[in-house]
Amino acid sequence: MAEAVGQIRDEEISEAQIAVHWREEEYYYPSPAFIGQANLTDPDINRRFSIEKFPDCFKEYAELLTWDQYWHTILDTSNAPFWRWFVGGKLNACFNCVDRHLAKYRNKAAFIFVPEPEDEPVVVLTYQELYNRVNEVAAMLRDFAGLKAGDRVTFHLPMTLDLPIMMLACARLGIIHSQVFGGFSGEACGLRIADSGSRVLVTIDGYYRNGRVIDHKVNADIAVQVAEQNGQKVDKVIVCKRHPGRNLSSAPMVKGRDFFFDEIMKEFANRKVDPVSMPSEAPLFLMYTSGTTGKPKGCQHGTGGYLSYVAWTSKYIQDIHPEDVYWCMADIGWITGHSYIVYGPLAVAATSVIYEGVPTYPDAGRPWRIAERLNVNIFHTSPTAIRQLRKSGPNEPQKYNYRFKHMTTVGEPIEPDVWRWYYEVVGKGQAVICDTWWQTENGGFLISTKPALDPMKPGSAGPPLPGIFPVIYDEEGNEVPAGSNRAGNLCIRNPWPGIFQTIWGDPERYVNQYYKRYCRNPNSKDWRDWPYFSGDGAMQAADGYFRILGRVDDVINVAGHRLGTKEIESACLTVEEVAEAAVVPVVDELRGRMPEVYVSLKPGVTPSKAIEEKVVHAIETIIGKIARPKRVWIVPDMPKTRSGKIMRRILAAISNTMEIGDTTTLLNPEVVEQVRQMVQGTGKVEIKAGPEDIRRFGEER
Repeated sequence: MAEAVGQIRDEEISEAQIAVHWREEEYYYPSPAFIGQANLTDPDINRRFSIEKFPDCFKEYAELLTWDQYWHTILDTSNAPFWRWFVGGKLNACFNCVDRHLAKYRNKAAFIFVPEPEDEPVVVLTYQELYNRVNEVAAMLRDFAGLKAGDRVTFHLPMTLDLPIMMLACARLGIIHSQVFGGFSGEACGLRIADSGSRVLVTIDGYYRNGRVIDHKVNADIAVQVAEQNGQKVDKVIVCKRHPGRNLSSAPMVKGRDFFFDEIMKEFANRKVDPVSMPSEAPLFLMYTSGTTGKPKGCQHGTGGYLSYVAWTSKYIQDIHPEDVYWCMADIGWITGHSYIVYGPLAVAATSVIYEGVPTYPDAGRPWRIAERLNVNIFHTSPTAIRQLRKSGPNEPQKYNYRFKHMTTVGEPIEPDVWRWYYEVVGKGQAVICDTWWQTENGGFLISTKPALDPMKPGSAGPPLPGIFPVIYDEEGNEVPAGSNRAGNLCIRNPWPGIFQTIWGDPERYVNQYYKRYCRNPNSKDWRDWPYFSGDGAMQAADGYFRILGRVDDVINVAGHRLGTKEIESACLTVEEVAEAAVVPVVDELRGRMPEVYVSLKPGVTPSKAIEEKVVHAIETIIGKIARPKRVWIVPDMPKTRSGKIMRRILAAISNTMEIGDTTTLLNPEVVEQVRQMVQGTGKVEIKAGPEDIRRFGEER
């Protein structure tokens, strides 16, 4: 397992400047049986996708799709870095995911929905049934909701079949959809509605989570109110029902605004809607991700480039064949679910499992029972879920008769010992593992082993995908060479079809956050002058494999979900007793990282458990339970520089029992020891590092 040790200094540092000591792990090789059936076995692939053949090499990606009109330009860089892919081409994403498969696969399952209650029947939706339902919903969105190409609609839906059907119906009409993770609060949903300018919200009455019925409709009223406070009126709220004929919510329906989905759909039965032919560069969806400021970023993904990228990676990296049963245990509310539950798998005629609930309900054997019953042979999940399943039921997979040929990890680095349990116990020593690295902004996988061609190495994402050319830069823009045992900022030299187009409504932020740092010439139209800055720290071994070390900006990766610390701190400050708040990442055995909150109180306020609980409640209300902190510490004061800036990196070091470093230049150095004793106790504490580096937390905002 990798250990990261760094000298934490008083001045601003970044993960790129922290020394890394990384023990090389052994290789694991794909089995002959896997290689014999794999979609990608041509060793010439790297030559075909060499940088000399960029961008023409990506024609192979686009040719997996059906185009209404062929493109004339593969990559247009005339307005760098706002890249335009397959310009002049026209297509429809829904047609590519549904209609074109009917001739051959109309009676094959497109989705298999598994409810969390184990006594509820599994629901199978064939490609023909999916086609029928998508057409009916598209007619409703057009004729009842009044939506047309270019309009935005927000979904606040859990993992039920309503969500992919709604997404595909929007894609059929060219409507831009924005799905808000179902676990987010009504307030978080409302802010995203306002930012996207959505007039319609689609929600659900309730759903099942960890054995409980969650009343979800209550969030809609909050969302609509918050959206209106931020300048966006919602005209219609469409409420799906988890059970036909039953309403799981106690929230009242607002007359003239709220409509039950099943009631309005009666007049759209058997309706058909022709797919709208959209320009390749037309936006397909917005995916909001946390940023280092309080405002979430609406990452805008296009149609042709994005769909071609997720189709190719689904076929060749996930190794999905039409006869496979594929299960991505992510949530469609995140980019992984968009790319590798809905658009990518459907583009290659997959059968895809959608599971409503948590993997450990009612026990840690649940995923393996599902896999056995449905004959799942491709499994895709996060290191957090793997750690959770290993802790809850380390021997459970051995009790069930399933056989995976391929397994994916996504969302965060996976520790080598966890990787080995995944390989040996879950995969039974037979499945290949693709440890993928990519981001919301990227659309699809960027770094991963090619499953039949490259050996696996625990803890390493692997080499870049064909056509992707990463580079690691230090703070001054110098390239950090492979095998140097030094970390740096992971960047990508070139654009690729899956890359997002811009931040919705904020192109300046898009340029500043992702391209400005290492741009060689801001007036250049040459892609070589515009490397993409990922915000992740990484190192590259001598064999070319990349190990991802974590974020270098103020975003905490919680179980694969990126949460802005500024958002969490802002939530803390809504508690009237709180004067200051600082949020840092702390290593967690199951979730990788969790937020840990430090607050100082206003003068005259006495610390209490009640205040800690109010802080937690504020975070859960404003952001959602996903942001629940591991601990709230009420401290006498924050460690600060002489200019009054909170030294978050010192708090992060205390939370993770790392070396604190020199504190003599602080305004209040005595407070550091007070906080340390509060958190660590008065005895001698062994200094340790986490599974990966605890990245720096910048001193300034």
